[in-house]
Amino acid sequence: MSQTKNQNGFFDKLPPSMIKKANVTIFPEGALGYLVGPTLALLANSILANYFNKYMSDVLHINSWASGFFTWLPVISVIFVVIGNILVGRLMDNNKSRAGKARPLLLVSVPISLLALLFLFVFSPYSAVGTKWHTGALVCIAIGYNLWFAFAYPMYYTPHAALVNLSTRNSADRSLLATISNATALAAMGLSSMILPFFLNLLFVYDMSENGTPVMNDAGVIQYYVDASGAAIYDAQASYNHWKVFVLALIVITLVGALIEFFFTRERVTEESTGKDDTAKAALPIGEQAKICFKDRYWVIMMVFFFLYQFGGMIKNVSQNYYCTSMFKDALGNYTVAFGGQLQGTLSIVGAIPTAVGMVLALPLANKFGKGKAIMGGAVLAVIGGLIGLIAPTNFVVVVISFIVKALGSTPAMYLSLALLADILDHQEAVNGVRTDGLSMTVYGAIMAGMTGLATGVLNAVLSAVNYDVTTLQTNEAMRAAMPWVFIGGETLCYLVIGLTFILMSVEKFGKLDHKAIVEDQKAAAAKEGRKYISAEEKIRLEEGEEAYKAELKKQADAKAAEEARVAGLSAAQKKAEDEANAKLLSEFNALRKAAGKPAMKA
Repeated sequence: MSQTKNQNGFFDKLPPSMIKKANVTIFPEGALGYLVGPTLALLANSILANYFNKYMSDVLHINSWASGFFTWLPVISVIFVVIGNILVGRLMDNNKSRAGKARPLLLVSVPISLLALLFLFVFSPYSAVGTKWHTGALVCIAIGYNLWFAFAYPMYYTPHAALVNLSTRNSADRSLLATISNATALAAMGLSSMILPFFLNLLFVYDMSENGTPVMNDAGVIQYYVDASGAAIYDAQASYNHWKVFVLALIVITLVGALIEFFFTRERVTEESTGKDDTAKAALPIGEQAKICFKDRYWVIMMVFFFLYQFGGMIKNVSQNYYCTSMFKDALGNYTVAFGGQLQGTLSIVGAIPTAVGMVLALPLANKFGKGKAIMGGAVLAVIGGLIGLIAPTNFVVVVISFIVKALGSTPAMYLSLALLADILDHQEAVNGVRTDGLSMTVYGAIMAGMTGLATGVLNAVLSAVNYDVTTLQTNEAMRAAMPWVFIGGETLCYLVIGLTFILMSVEKFGKLDHKAIVEDQKAAAAKEGRKYISAEEKIRLEEGEEAYKAELKKQADAKAAEEARVAGLSAAQKKAEDEANAKLLSEFNALRKAAGKPAMKA
């Protein structure tokens, strides 16, 4: 059979990856490609998710003069988010370039991100009359908001998330990369929710022009001015100008992050079908992928999980500043954005400690109990943490304890979910002979990007219902009654449902059979196409030399010896029970293969 070259125009001319190793390494691949680069690239989205809504309400005051726009913009934009993610998914499916199917799109996202941020913060026309804004500001915000959440962010995040699935077939290495990759979300969120809150007075600037009553500290120094209702007075023009400068810096950071991730990642799974000696295959139609995915209960459970996990996390994140600002008074007896920001930062710092500890515990828990069971157990702990917070939502110490327990419970979900999704995609490939990365990452990306809009829409609906206005915060008791149920209750309910659904998550039991079936199918495809099959071990020998090849063989021999020792230590009854369980599992696996039109696997 004649071979076809995988030429993909511009993408084939991109510089090669800096990663030459056939095996995953912590440095530079893990440290730069999966931690530093993504952390920088995700920072802008984290800041938008946490503070853009507050920018609209406290700087632009949109909720007071365009409340319908304020409430419905993030909700309606979810439609465009879904469309954008479908486009990105198809681009990935049809991209057969030497650089991979996902990595080139990281670069494509950069100019779209730049344009979106300019529309959101720089192009919006400001009116010099009081704190009113031109209607043109709404047009710029609508364009920028949809450019960012529907196109720029999916164009980055969907390929970024897919890299874990495409990096390697080694389950342990993939779990490691998934843990590091998910830590970037914590790092980016940490920078925006732990450090930035202490500098919010630079972005939400107090009006110090003596318009109102001065509020002084114990040393007699004026801290800010309040109006007749006791609300702090902000300088909208100065805040607007400061945001513009801040966003220009974010644009540079986003560019640097995307470049680092592009150069220090590698798609080894993609290379199996886009190498120079392989025949390029057409992307599986989206309808065919959908048939496979929606018949797979594990895939459905996983997507429900991502929806609940992201919605719960985003409703907590977008409401956190509002919660801290409206529930706790400063030393002078007032509710202010600055003091609320300080408590928000403190809460995030304290909550990050168990999350960091969980990063260390996630892999051992997954190795001992399995990824699915670790996530289920963590969900139960997160529910307990949420219930603690609802007991006394105005007691900051109790809220901190709640936050710590909930953060610790969320860590298995945070660090292991992408690796579990990769197991599910491998299982689909083993059963059906094809991968569904395109549709799977499209749905995943739509959920991860769309939940920001949906969560913000829910929050804005609540803010409208309680007549939120920063100038009447001192007397708004309805706000203080609603915020605990949004900030604490929303995520707690989501983890309750996650814990219940994960009772049915058991895809990991097929791991060994999945990998065996994939190799046999690859050998059969190579024979059919008249080309030589090259195993992963052989690729290591060719790419890294004889020493690396011997090291890989030793690694496999050690694993085999450990398994033989484990089996030798079993009693006759235990061996019989294990053999019966393996035979039953093989029968279940072959039934799935038969339904997909694939030949049965032998024991």
